[in-house]
Amino acid sequence: MSTAEQPSGGTATITDERVDYSTDNGDHERFSHYAEKEKITEALVLGTPVTALCGKVWVPSRDPSRFPICPTCKEIFDDPRFFHDDEDSSGGEK
Repeated sequence: MSTAEQPSGGTATITDERVDYSTDNGDHERFSHYAEKEKITEALVLGTPVTALCGKVWVPSRDPSRFPICPTCKEIFDDPRFFHDDEDSSGGEK
């Protein structure tokens, strides 16, 4: 939105009031990120932001196969503790 202020001298000053919707800067833009599948689907339909495992917040809009996987997301995803739950393989609680 632009507004013009008219000072008494007859000239106008135009100020540009833009809102920065950028959610993150830097190398994160060059990677595909891991996030919950349901959240990504919702984001693609509704245009809502998603938070990746690495903490990046973005609105998915590009083909992720065109970019390498974020090393931080991959490290978190590959960590055996990421999928850890309190049940053993027999279905009983530990």
